[in-house]
Amino acid sequence: MPAIVALIVFLAAMFFGAIMFIASRYQRCPSDRILVIYGKQNEGGSAKLVQGGGALVYPIVQGFAWLDLTPIPIDIQLQGALSQQNIRVNTPSTFTVAVSKAPGVMENAAERLLHKSNEQIQELARDIIFGQMRVVIATMPIEEINADREKLIEKITESLEVELRKVGLELINVNIQDITDESGYIDALGREAAARAINDAKVRVAEQERDGEIGSAEAQREQRIRVARANAQATEGENQAKVVVANSDSSRRQAEAEAERAAIAAERVSQARAAQEAYAAERQSEHERAERERATEYANVVVPAEIEKERIQTIAEAEAERVRRLKQGEADGLRAMMEAEAAGYLASLTQRATGLGAMMDQAGGSAELAALMMIVDQMPKLVEEQVKAISNLQIDKITVWDSGSGSGSGQGGQTANFLSSLMGSLPPMHELAANVGIKLPSFLGEIDEGKAIAPQLRRLAEDLEAAEAAQQPTPTTGDHGAS
Repeated sequence: MPAIVALIVFLAAMFFGAIMFIASRYQRCPSDRILVIYGKQNEGGSAKLVQGGGALVYPIVQGFAWLDLTPIPIDIQLQGALSQQNIRVNTPSTFTVAVSKAPGVMENAAERLLHKSNEQIQELARDIIFGQMRVVIATMPIEEINADREKLIEKITESLEVELRKVGLELINVNIQDITDESGYIDALGREAAARAINDAKVRVAEQERDGEIGSAEAQREQRIRVARANAQATEGENQAKVVVANSDSSRRQAEAEAERAAIAAERVSQARAAQEAYAAERQSEHERAERERATEYANVVVPAEIEKERIQTIAEAEAERVRRLKQGEADGLRAMMEAEAAGYLASLTQRATGLGAMMDQAGGSAELAALMMIVDQMPKLVEEQVKAISNLQIDKITVWDSGSGSGSGQGGQTANFLSSLMGSLPPMHELAANVGIKLPSFLGEIDEGKAIAPQLRRLAEDLEAAEAAQQPTPTTGDHGAS
């Protein structure tokens, strides 16, 4: 029996716990919010949206968040927006936006605005409103912007609704607070309209005064006619009153003339005053029109010129910065190259110094022996340079004019002297070493007069000269050339 009671209590506790768990996972959605359930969805889509009512959020596989439907006011202080005539317009405005509940748009809000604060949503909407207002103002002339605000608001609303739906927002209200411009063009338009209204009022006043004067004159004329008829009827019955009537007629005519003169004078004064006021109004209107044309020319000529000046200045500064950076790069590259060359030259000098030190060590510390070792090392190159001195000579023919004067004095002829001087032009190795202050040792070789090449060539040249002289007849006068 106690086991059954315990089982019943356990089952009741499990049932109560299940009910409490389900109740904790059931979310009720108030009317000013949208419940967004994300995670695994049976019907597909990225999220399930509930507005009003409630829904069960499955644990582990689903989560939920809220979208606030409270309207968000946004102050837009638009400054310097270009109109169709390139006149900068200032339009401070107030916009009211909110998360949309429309099908399709609400899904955009769940995808793009979920977990964003009201400040973040307000900043996003402000950027969109700024851009669309500039686009709309650029398509309208400034006269239409100033005169027809309803049309301006209608165009802004049409343009904004399309862009705001893309992020899940809707436009609730648009309030254009004021429209001004930096050049004073709108103020000039207002002054022109005020002057036109004042002039029209003055003209209507003058017309009413004129009509009043004319009516008064007509009433007086009617009165005089009736009085004249009464007087005429009275004179018909009384002949004795003719003189009185004649005098009365004379007085009457004088009074009529005076009244007529006064009426005509008053009418002309009124007309002159009305014309004077009309001329003053026209002069003021022309002045305002001139101011408007001046403002228009300023906006059409000066403002674009200033913009072009700023653009040219910006391009010039950018080009100067580009040239400066190129020159800086070239200077850095040249400095790096020179540093590398200096490092290589320093390494070469270091290696040469190390080699000279090693040579001194091998020579037992004797500088003369070390220098001699260097000369011996360079000896093949010196001999090679001696051979190169005449190796590349291309001699097809040598012509020597010999007068024969040297044969009698024991000297060789011109041919022998030429060959001897050719060989003697080669610098001897011992003389080359002596020129630099070094005396070569005897084991490097001494000049053998018996085996020297220059005497042998001299003797060969003398034999050739004698053979040619024997073959040719002896000249009678003058020198003889031999070749």
